[in-house]
Amino acid sequence: MPLALLALAIGAFGIGTTEFVIMGLLPEVADNFGVSIPTAGLLVTGYALGVVIGAPLMTVLGTKVSRKRMLMLLMGLFIAGNLLSAVAPAFAIMLIGRVIASLAHGAFFGIGSVVAAELVAPDKKAGAIAMMFTGLTVANVVGVPLGTLIGQDVGWRVTFGIVAGLGVVGLAGIAKLVPDLPKPEGVHLRHELAAFKNAQVLLAMAMTVLGFGGVFAAITYIAPMMTHIAGFADGSVTWLLVLFGLGMVGGNLIGGKFADRALMPMLYVSLGALAVVLALFTLTAHNRIAAAVTIVLIGALGFATVPPLQKRVLDQAHGAPTLASAVNIGAFNLGNALSAWLGGMVIAAGFGYTAPNWVGAALAAAALILAVLSASLERRGDGPGAAAPFGQQTPVHH
Repeated sequence: MPLALLALAIGAFGIGTTEFVIMGLLPEVADNFGVSIPTAGLLVTGYALGVVIGAPLMTVLGTKVSRKRMLMLLMGLFIAGNLLSAVAPAFAIMLIGRVIASLAHGAFFGIGSVVAAELVAPDKKAGAIAMMFTGLTVANVVGVPLGTLIGQDVGWRVTFGIVAGLGVVGLAGIAKLVPDLPKPEGVHLRHELAAFKNAQVLLAMAMTVLGFGGVFAAITYIAPMMTHIAGFADGSVTWLLVLFGLGMVGGNLIGGKFADRALMPMLYVSLGALAVVLALFTLTAHNRIAAAVTIVLIGALGFATVPPLQKRVLDQAHGAPTLASAVNIGAFNLGNALSAWLGGMVIAAGFGYTAPNWVGAALAAAALILAVLSASLERRGDGPGAAAPFGQQTPVHH
């Protein structure tokens, strides 16, 4: 694999760390600014909404810039946002810093996916995308627990300062290692927007929202579920999330490997198994060992869908994949927000802390149905879904 993928993975590691580390530091931040925990939770919500909005916005703004330069600009934005969070004198300023950092998230992964895929042979593209996303998954195993520990022991401002430093390392790596790939000839914003007329692109994004949403329906409420139902101590939740992260790392690499061989079968297996495991979590959540094993499986199966879903969008948005790729990253975060809301609704309705697992199972099953529908339409030759995959496109002319 090219060294450029390492630079992209470092950037992804920093972005993954800043996205999730705030969840473990909310009490410290809330106490420092004198706000309630729900108010501090806006730092999570604001970031997620910034990703959804920033993915298409920043990609559109970058259509006149080379992909390498745009990646460098995005890392600069990420650094600025985290530095502002680290020195924020008031809660509102920190929220602004979080939103600034989040604007880089979707476009970085979207453009980075395209660059990663262009760096390797056509039969290794999903693996290259998975290699970049490894930075995001490793962040949940190393970056988030370590950042949480530093934030609790030394101060949350130090954590965000370190994350900004990771951004500097990622920026330097991109500048040094990522080649300045030429922009595809004849591809402009109108071509990028035209990809959204393709039903297969929209189906792939819907699979992303529902499939990955299934994961976060359960994981969002993992703390009360494990402490109240499984009987774990409060301090065990961090290590349960490390197990989840380890599952993510393994699933991401396996998903990338097998998606290059058989993309749609990989989606069938991962989404189907995810639906089953989430349904079973309503039972296994009552036993500590079974719950821990299930959490690993949810992380593995959930992230096994990421490389094939991202490559599916690249394949179907042939000729102009950059905007569609970035919007699909926003779709992951939209799925997170949707599933967390639905999970909260069933808990509030009195169905208990395991009820979000049924929500997750239903969402994953719905994504599987869409995958079968998408493949059926493609076999019938309906729409442009049967076109050449990404990396084997024909040029787009004026």
